[in-house]
Amino acid sequence: MKKLFSLCILSIALLLITNNRINAQQPVTVKGTWNMSVETSAGSGSPTFELKHLTDSTLEGTYRGSLGETTLKGTLKGNKIYIVFTVSGIDIEYTGTVDGDTMKGTVVLGTMGDGTFTGTRKK
Repeated sequence: MKKLFSLCILSIALLLITNNRINAQQPVTVKGTWNMSVETSAGSGSPTFELKHLTDSTLEGTYRGSLGETTLKGTLKGNKIYIVFTVSGIDIEYTGTVDGDTMKGTVVLGTMGDGTFTGTRKK
């Protein structure tokens, strides 16, 4: 009886460990529409990003906001995201982290200034 009980406990422990490892290895996804809030030394804004994955780590999409509308490119490594697009010859760069349906980080507006951003995925 003790052996059976010990075997059951061991089996449950192995299942929990395996499940945690599988969940930890699932890639982060940012596919969808993101409503952003940006605060910079040049002012604030509320752009929208439409993002899709080309691969697990390569992104493309569309920026829509006070700077107009343009295509964007990006990378996703683990939960670290990098997005870049060009407006009037100026590279706009977002660097941050993703946590489920939220992201946050810093933005550099070329020589116009820098600041912070937060974003929420539209459901």
